[in-house]
Amino acid sequence: MTRELWTAVDHYLAEALLPADPVLDTALADSAAAGLPSIAVSPTQGKLLSLLASLAGARSILEIGTLGGYSTIWLARALPTGGTLVTCEYDPKHAAVARKNLDRAGFPADVADIRVGAALDTLPTLIGPFDFVFIDADKANLAPYVDHAIRLCRPGATIVVDNVVRDGAVLDATSTDSSVRGVREMFEALTGDDRLDATAIQTVGDKGYDGFVLARVR
Repeated sequence: MTRELWTAVDHYLAEALLPADPVLDTALADSAAAGLPSIAVSPTQGKLLSLLASLAGARSILEIGTLGGYSTIWLARALPTGGTLVTCEYDPKHAAVARKNLDRAGFPADVADIRVGAALDTLPTLIGPFDFVFIDADKANLAPYVDHAIRLCRPGATIVVDNVVRDGAVLDATSTDSSVRGVREMFEALTGDDRLDATAIQTVGDKGYDGFVLARVR
C-alpha cells in the first residue's frame, strides 16, 4: 500500500462520481498561480463536506481556514437559498485569492463573508448560531477553535475538524511539532467534554495518511 496507490484510487473515485467542474478547477489553478500552498481538501473530501452540510440542513456555515476558497465553494454549494457562510482567513493574500474564486463561483460577500485576521481574534466577534463548522486552519490552535465553534453553534450542529492524524504522529506524546501537539491538546480537551458527541476517522488518499473529527453539538 503506497501513497501512489491511494492517489490513483482517489482519482478513480473522483472521475467516477464527480463531474468535471471548471469553477473548482479554476479555483485550484488560481490558488497555485498565486503561490498558495497545495493543501486544499481533495475533490472527494470537498464533496463529503458538501454532503455533510446538506445532510445537516445547514443554513449557516462557519469555516476556519479559507486558503484559496476551494473548500469554501464546496460548503457554500450546500447552502439553501438565503443561507450564509462565514470563513476566517489569517493571510490577506489568501483571502484576496479566495474572494475572487468565490465571486466567480457565484457566492458574493453577502453570501460568503471572509473575515481576515487571526481566527482567535475574529471568532469572538462572530454571532451565531451556526449549523455546520469546518475547521482546517493551523493545528496549534485546534483546541480553542473547537471551543469557539461549540459556543457559536446551535444544539445539533455538526463540527468537522481536518488533519487530526498527521501521518500517525498523533500517537507521539513527546512530539515537539506544534501541529501534533495542537491536535493532541484538542483530543485531550474533547475527552469527557459533554458538550459534544464525537468520533474520529482515519483516511488515506490524495492527501496522504490523515483523518478528521466528526462531532455533533449536544
